[in-house]
Amino acid sequence: MALPPYASTGQKFWHYSFRMLCAVIFFFLVAPIFAIIPLSFSGGEYFTYTEEMLTFSDGAYSLKHYEDALTNPEWTTAVWNSFRIAIPATMIAVTLGTLAAMGLSQSHVPGRRAIMAILISPMIVPLIISALGMFFFYSQLGNFLEDTVGLSQGLVEYIKVVLAHSVLGVPFVIITVTATLVGFDRSLTRAAASMGAGPVRTFFKVQMPLILPGVISGALFAFITSFDEVVVITIIGSQKVQTLPWQMFVGLREQISLTILAVATMMVILSILLLATLELLRRRNERIRGLTPG
Repeated sequence: MALPPYASTGQKFWHYSFRMLCAVIFFFLVAPIFAIIPLSFSGGEYFTYTEEMLTFSDGAYSLKHYEDALTNPEWTTAVWNSFRIAIPATMIAVTLGTLAAMGLSQSHVPGRRAIMAILISPMIVPLIISALGMFFFYSQLGNFLEDTVGLSQGLVEYIKVVLAHSVLGVPFVIITVTATLVGFDRSLTRAAASMGAGPVRTFFKVQMPLILPGVISGALFAFITSFDEVVVITIIGSQKVQTLPWQMFVGLREQISLTILAVATMMVILSILLLATLELLRRRNERIRGLTPG
């Protein structure tokens, strides 16, 4: 926002100082992330900027690490595992989180604050503690599914990881949908009921279109949480459910390869696209609710 022409010297100083401070903080947060991008195009094999890269010599830059990430079975399998875990985990998180947010938005629900605190606790409790608790809980579930139901070990490992990731995604859906429900006009649901619509029809025809931006935002957060998670998958998972973050972690520990940076760069681009989608949804939600002009 531009300064008015009548702004005093102190106001101008504060305005430009605040902008400078924001720029420094932005650089402090973003610079380490973008430092890896040029290195992912290196023609060498080590995590360092060579003299050839700094002088843009022939052969200093290459796409071989991206080619390895897109063709190496270890990486392609990890990407496939990440998607086949993140998608169902997101669907479960969206379903449970939306229903919980709708229920907690009712004023007559007793102990709403306590229930909300419990439901969003996976965001607050250190992840290693949550992962250990999930390990002991889902180990019993896994034994039941294998011994009683008769499912294969690989399928049981997959189910356990999906359920664990859905637990991590539920709080994000609850928060975003609850924020969307703030100021929701309850007379719309009463009007739908007076016209003979049942609760299910009212939800899908009246409430869902209005809270859809919040639901989609929560789904994107839940997807990112599952796709980037490494602690839970390390403790609960196995060799059969190696995700992309798990493969990157193992690669850093056992075999240093610039392919890790190529994969990290692609994940940064994916995150930027998802964040841009979230911003568009936020603006659309504000227009729908009349907070900003159309």
